Amino acid sequence: MRPNSNASRISADPLTTCLPPLRRNTPKTVETNLDATGVIADIAPVTSYLFWTFNNTVPGPFLRIRVGDTVKLSLHNDKTSSHDHSIDLHAVTGPGGGAVLTEVKPGETRTMQFKALNPGLFIYHCAAGNAPTHIANGMYGLILVEPEQGLAPVDKEFYIMQGELYTKGTLGSKGFQDFDAMKMIAEQPEYIFFNGRPWALVEGGQLHASVGDRIRLFVGNGGVSKLSSFHVIGETFDKVYPEGSTNHAIEHVHTTLIPAGGASFTEFNVEVPGDYVLVDHALTRVDRGAWGILNVAGKADSTIYSSAPTNSKAWQKRKNKF
Repeated sequence: MRPNSNASRISADPLTTCLPPLRRNTPKTVETNLDATGVIADIAPVTSYLFWTFNNTVPGPFLRIRVGDTVKLSLHNDKTSSHDHSIDLHAVTGPGGGAVLTEVKPGETRTMQFKALNPGLFIYHCAAGNAPTHIANGMYGLILVEPEQGLAPVDKEFYIMQGELYTKGTLGSKGFQDFDAMKMIAEQPEYIFFNGRPWALVEGGQLHASVGDRIRLFVGNGGVSKLSSFHVIGETFDKVYPEGSTNHAIEHVHTTLIPAGGASFTEFNVEVPGDYVLVDHALTRVDRGAWGILNVAGKADSTIYSSAPTNSKAWQKRKNKF
């Protein structure tokens, strides 16, 4: 497998990899190229792993099309790969979601064509061989099929995916880590994280916004076994589009469930500056790497959030009752 020259870049950047809105009113033919590659990258500064990727990052590229588009997708499997690969896009109508048409041996390329019939936010993943193994090793991403009218305008959009790693070594073990198939079958990941590795959205991958911005988070769950209870500490989602639907939103949600192999997107305004922590609210997973930071800059508004004086006499009187 070809080692990555910059191991820290295994993590897909939540902003720059999130393609901008299409802003067009008619469908078109879209051509997309993906490369299946093996990348040796860091889980932690002294812990490395051989990831299987689409285009050298985990998650793979954020794909953005419009309902009615015709998509010509070419998948190339790097000649250094040790396995066949393919792609199953949950946005595709047809056997295997495209996997039947795209399975490629090392060094080969295959092209498929599909029409985007349904709007929504969908996961895609490798489906060759033992599909859970390919997904657990990093081969997953999101594809957004915009509705005819597009999505409501926002100030910032970010691309986030939860994933799991099943390593031979236990949590925090040093050195190169091999994949552990038995831990995967037992659904016991050592690491659970956002965007490719533990703390990727804290160490150099923070999300940045300003007071007054309206934020949209596209959130997927590569799995392969755990639900995600996605939450931003200190914020409420004005709207959540569950299961990736673009047709139905629920309002004023604090934590939203995202199934393995599923997606959701959320929208909210930021009114108070500071650091907001993104978590899977199954909070023991924070210690396995599942947390990030949304940094909001700007002027504070004390009418929304501030410290307040404590009435020490009333507090002392209350204490004396006990």
